[in-house]
Amino acid sequence: MAGPLTASDLASLRTRLDALARELGFDQVGVAGVDLAADEARLERWLAEGRHGGMDYMARHGRRRSRPATLVPGTLRVISVRMAAWAPDAAPADGVLADGSKGYVARYALGRDYHKVLRSRLAVLAKRLETEFGAFGHRAFVDSAPVMEKPLARDAGLGWIGKHTNLINERAGSSFMLGELFTDLPLPVDAPAKDRCGSCSACLPACPTGAITAPYQLDARRCISYLTIEHHGSIPEALRPAIGNRIFGCDDCQLVCPWNKFAQAAALPDFRVRHRLDEPDLVELFGWNESEYLEKTRGSALARLGFGRWLRNLAVALGNAPRSPRAAAALQARADDADPVVREHVGWALERQGGNS
Repeated sequence: MAGPLTASDLASLRTRLDALARELGFDQVGVAGVDLAADEARLERWLAEGRHGGMDYMARHGRRRSRPATLVPGTLRVISVRMAAWAPDAAPADGVLADGSKGYVARYALGRDYHKVLRSRLAVLAKRLETEFGAFGHRAFVDSAPVMEKPLARDAGLGWIGKHTNLINERAGSSFMLGELFTDLPLPVDAPAKDRCGSCSACLPACPTGAITAPYQLDARRCISYLTIEHHGSIPEALRPAIGNRIFGCDDCQLVCPWNKFAQAAALPDFRVRHRLDEPDLVELFGWNESEYLEKTRGSALARLGFGRWLRNLAVALGNAPRSPRAAAALQARADDADPVVREHVGWALERQGGNS
């Protein structure tokens, strides 16, 4: 930067930031400070209680997660953005969840991987600001580093953290994804969003596995999104029936949230449904070989599972599906799978289908 920006320069940059963010497809942008002391204390209690399950990285990074200037030295502000990411052309979620022969994929994961979409646009946003105002220190993140994205988004005015622990915006519900740009610019900060959940607690009983143990408290070890995406190894048998046909993530706590009457479908074509995975036939998916899996999930969030966990999740869903010779035959074909985790889940599912010989 040629010289320090004046207060007037920073105010102009903040105004320009709104316009550039809209041009790049972001639905909202805000600026937060870096004091997350209260959130740090809550995070450390949550970790001490073991509620992070197997996500050891959450503890491994220590306080870098809650102290942006420790993660990226020199950080003074965090620019937070949100972008609608739920597939606009997806089959109605309720209908898919009610049909046990189909698989349910979280609606944000049906198109291109949101990490790629938001990160590339954040890079362009930073470049455009540098072109107009001069070079400055910055680093972009999209759920890719130890960043407390929801508290930062709250402090930037993008929404409040609801009782289900997702961010809620009064004009857009919770059907969006977040990204951050850490910066050394002392930009004026926005007012934090106020909690507007009120007396509503619809999300608590809606959770199939009881993962929302109290308002604003989530036990990841019981969360279907954690179990089907983050968790490696065997899914606890006691939780498998409640997973139903959810093969990647879960939206139940958001589907019942009254604020999602304002939810906005994604405007970008990147998030349109790929390979009709919004209401796929479970038996057909279970019949894919690894090459088909890699081909049909390339560039999407589904690719992060790997073929083994993909089959594990499908086996659970087939075990919960209505009994049918077709489902039993598909499971039997993988009864001797080389992966011991897949093999164990297939055995469980076969017993549920009445086809284990």
